[in-house]
Amino acid sequence: MSRIFDALKRSEAERSEVDLSARPEITGMPQRAERAAPPRWKTAVLSEQPDETKSAGRDASFELPGTPPTATLSATSAVVELTQSEEHLNPFGQFQALQISLAPQCRLVSLTENTSPAAEAFRLLTVRLRHLRRERVLKKVLITSTIPQEGKSMVAGNLACTLALKTRQKVLLLEGDLRRPSLSKMFGLGKNPGLCEWLESECSLASSIYHLEEPDIWILPAGSAPSNALELLQSGRLSTLADRLTAWFDWIIIDSPPLLPLADTSVWMRLADGILLATRQGSTEKRQLLRGLEAVDPKKLIGALVNSSDNAAADDYYYSPGAIRRND
Repeated sequence: MSRIFDALKRSEAERSEVDLSARPEITGMPQRAERAAPPRWKTAVLSEQPDETKSAGRDASFELPGTPPTATLSATSAVVELTQSEEHLNPFGQFQALQISLAPQCRLVSLTENTSPAAEAFRLLTVRLRHLRRERVLKKVLITSTIPQEGKSMVAGNLACTLALKTRQKVLLLEGDLRRPSLSKMFGLGKNPGLCEWLESECSLASSIYHLEEPDIWILPAGSAPSNALELLQSGRLSTLADRLTAWFDWIIIDSPPLLPLADTSVWMRLADGILLATRQGSTEKRQLLRGLEAVDPKKLIGALVNSSDNAAADDYYYSPGAIRRND
């Protein structure tokens, strides 16, 4: 037994004589990682150490006899990961605020004509959506149409503003029509980096989302229109985007391209919880509407809206299995 004890002592003495200064890549890694970690996390880790460990200035709980010095790196790495996760959960202090500038003929009736029948129609729509939410998962709502010029962007903008006003929840308006975005112009925001720049990894997500103070909603604009919109949407990053936004916001209203001319909307439909189809009386032909309905997953279709209806009576403002009608 004494021989085994002596051998262990000699082995430990030999390890203590190893010159770590000749391996700067090892000895420097924990220090670099510690400098990268915020002071409050570093303090939290040190506060859990015994008093004799604090005086040594290192985390001895991760350094066992006979293990290389790199074992101390695992504690610091965990600290950095925790800090990054916390930033993802609390991003709202990082979003830039923008002031809206509405044109005189703006169609955002929820902001400009709050007492009009059209604004009331959107209030009733939000009530119906909240009722549907009790029966199914409904956080990401996609607004689309069969062809262009049917009022889908107008519906998306008004719906987002009305939801924020009625529910006092965090509502994100996502400009998913990368080829012909119109929401930023509708709110008078000018050109700002947004979804395209994030998909191309040119900016962070926090710097791509903006808070609109007057309607109290957030917007993720399309950004600079790319020539390869479909390829950008199919890059695989949209699923990550949807997961992160779902954790941050209570409602996500997605303004997507029309169904028939482009394949872009099929990408957004896979991520959405529910789909609202916007149509326009006098513009949407029956055959186009039928083709559009065939392209939509019937399990996700939650309703349709008719814009520019010339026979919208009071009863037509209420949601029915057929449609919601309103005057444009």
